Amino acid sequence: MSITPHYASLMDPDDPACPIRRQAVPHAREAVEVPGDLRDPLGEELHSPAPELVQRYPDRVLLLATDRCAVYCRFCTRSRMVGDGGGARSLAKLEAALRYIETNTAIREVIVSGGDPLVMSTARIRALLERLARIEHILTVRIGTRAPVTIPQRIDDELCDALRTHPALWVMTHFNHPKELAPAARVALARLADRGIPVMNQTVLLRGINDEAAILEALFRGLVRERVRPYYLLQADPVRGTGHLRTPLQRGIELMAALQGRLSGIALPKFVVDTPGGRGKVPVGPQTLVAREGGRTTLRTFRGEEVVYIDPPLGPGPIESARRS
Repeated sequence: MSITPHYASLMDPDDPACPIRRQAVPHAREAVEVPGDLRDPLGEELHSPAPELVQRYPDRVLLLATDRCAVYCRFCTRSRMVGDGGGARSLAKLEAALRYIETNTAIREVIVSGGDPLVMSTARIRALLERLARIEHILTVRIGTRAPVTIPQRIDDELCDALRTHPALWVMTHFNHPKELAPAARVALARLADRGIPVMNQTVLLRGINDEAAILEALFRGLVRERVRPYYLLQADPVRGTGHLRTPLQRGIELMAALQGRLSGIALPKFVVDTPGGRGKVPVGPQTLVAREGGRTTLRTFRGEEVVYIDPPLGPGPIESARRS
């Protein structure tokens, strides 16, 4: 358990159901396992071609740079390993993973995670990004972090300068509730955006915390206002002891149906399930395709209306026909 003073200041001390408190303070129900619970829900250990490295897709890898976080979320996918005492990984410890990345030219993207990479020292972050920048076939780097949420003071000018070390770096934040968009967090996000660092957000759907359309709408609108693109709404992973925090899958589908049409495209994330066993993310949503017959497709709009879309006729188009004649 670890909670920063900033994150603790967001809690309502008189409300045991406070959405900030429930994300960070342990509860006795964590000792209860339910059907479907898994120690390693995404099968990361089975998809690890080198120490501290996970590869579940052909073009990208996950580099686990540390096991430390500023706040330890009670629903953490990697609760099996975070805070186990190893701390930030040195470049020497990551060398086998980096060599694997260098020798596999199909890899185009590295996602740096952990733990939270931005709680490492700035010098260590810069050194890692310099090392990745020397690998020519790595086109983009993503850093997954809750630092703007839990310790926003960490996002200072020195850190932003270090993040610019890689020419195509994206920051992936993790805001789950509008209360987390506190003034200090908004300053941190503005600092990243003003430095030209693109920021996206992934939100985990959590029972009794953010599983209401009005809460998610306020969160996504607030993120867009701070120049952060809502990227994923994630079904909570079936981590052992987190059944009390997970929603039924149908609840996420209902929420996406409620938000569709109420939010513009830049504020509406994909709802995805990261499938157990490491088989990859699957987008899930309300059923919009009603029927297909021949070249006619019936679609359902967010208002519940059914509209027919007619495909163009098969065969060459007018330009191709003119060329042939």
